[in-house]
Amino acid sequence: MTHELAAAIGLPAPTAAEGPHPASSSTEGPGWWRDAVIYQVYVRSFADSDGDGIGDLRGATQRLPHLAQLGIDAVWLTPFYASPQADGGYDVADYRAVDPLFGDLADADDLVRTAHELGLRVIVDVVPNHTSDQHPWFRAALADHDAGAARARYHFRPGKGPAGELPPNDWESVFGGPAWTRTPDGEWYLHLFAPEQPDLNWENEEVREEFDSVLRFWLDLGVDGFRIDVAHGMVKAAGLPDIGHKEQARLIGAQTLPFFDQDGVHEIHRSWRRLLDSYPGDRIGVAEAWAPSPDRLALYVRPDELHQAFNFQFLRCPWDPEAMRSVIDESLAATASVGAPTTWVLSNHDVVRHTTRYGGGRQGLRRARAAALLMLSLPGSTYIYQGEELGLPEVTDLPDEVRQDPAFFRAAGQDGFRDGCRVPIPWSGQEPPYGFGPGTSWLPQPRTWRELSVGAQTGDPYSTLELYRSALALRRALPGGPMRWLPGPEGLLALSRKGLVCTLNTTGSEIELPLPGRLLISSETMEPVGDTVRIPADCCAWWAI
Repeated sequence: MTHELAAAIGLPAPTAAEGPHPASSSTEGPGWWRDAVIYQVYVRSFADSDGDGIGDLRGATQRLPHLAQLGIDAVWLTPFYASPQADGGYDVADYRAVDPLFGDLADADDLVRTAHELGLRVIVDVVPNHTSDQHPWFRAALADHDAGAARARYHFRPGKGPAGELPPNDWESVFGGPAWTRTPDGEWYLHLFAPEQPDLNWENEEVREEFDSVLRFWLDLGVDGFRIDVAHGMVKAAGLPDIGHKEQARLIGAQTLPFFDQDGVHEIHRSWRRLLDSYPGDRIGVAEAWAPSPDRLALYVRPDELHQAFNFQFLRCPWDPEAMRSVIDESLAATASVGAPTTWVLSNHDVVRHTTRYGGGRQGLRRARAAALLMLSLPGSTYIYQGEELGLPEVTDLPDEVRQDPAFFRAAGQDGFRDGCRVPIPWSGQEPPYGFGPGTSWLPQPRTWRELSVGAQTGDPYSTLELYRSALALRRALPGGPMRWLPGPEGLLALSRKGLVCTLNTTGSEIELPLPGRLLISSETMEPVGDTVRIPADCCAWWAI
């Protein structure tokens, strides 16, 4: 349950009419990213302005006031570039153009300007590991039968076997099946994802120069940074050696593979850091990097490399107090060793929503709300995936005929369940598409979502939306600083920071405690009695000290 902020810390409750938050200027505050709250907008599922059922940049711009009211610092937009959409826009055909599905360059410019007026920064995706097979470079490569300069931008190799009929090595696609596709002239090209996403050769100087130019194009338009897709993947081990066994996707993030987390990627990120630093206003780079340990992940955020890296260990952590404490300790220690902030994230567009991962139903929602308060209490920067502030569950019953995730249509890969977390979010109304747009929605929305819309939850002090709004306002007002663990009974996680104690009951029963302080906010209803308090099951609370 949320508590009146005016009584707690002297802040007025946020309203939709408020202007930009004074701490969220797009041009002020060095190191803003060190403790920022960044909201992920999956563009095609956020808001649709033209009625075609697909979210677009104008729709996102129209909904930016919701994000300003929520209390975030920056917006991260998934790819909106020209693309055949073989993998939701992560197959880019033109890095300097907006796909007509999402609008045009004027719409992108308007979004950035409007966000800045609201005190929000804008981070855009860049996809450097691979292009679309419709990119002019790859079309030229297919036409280059003499293994000339056009093919040198990608990884083309002759096959094995008497007639070259076997792939050049045993690498598997993350989406399932071989990571190689044969061309009509007999050669093979590498694609660590879908065949429509050929991998670029980052040993080629022309590739490096092109991406420097792409980054400058968007920085000149005014974006505040980049989320770097597959930041761990651009460099492959010399000679492209065999791995020697199957089910390689299961090893991603568990061990160093010859196509991921190679040391050579760090020279690329150092050069990009120099480029970012040449622009005013604290422009940042964020690594989507899967690494086998927190220490390996910390290499991506050394002082001369990127500013942040996603903490997937935290996202994958089970609902277990010892596991949570271990991941938090290891994450903080690893980033502290290089002077970088830790990031925390519970969901994104590639994983099952945490409301469902934590058990689904009422239990899953209780745990999701509690996990949000724990996450927001930790030192560092936090990422919120669109709709988690509404408590949205994964949609697990989508008919096969509406699915669009390429992994779903292949034998293995990322389980084929990514469509379920990408269903367009509900804004208002009693019937689909719940204010998503004037038409339909590209994936069907559950009927139960009428109760989870922004409109339905606004003003309800018990709603997940108001819990997030209040928690973000409190987080901004509290002093912060380093954290330390506090002793407590089995199943309880308790930590303190300056002015704050956070208690999380991970058990299925109440836990009675001496009153930790003055109650600021709690994920479930509870009231202290005298000098003690009973923390409900699967509940997190913040206390002023």
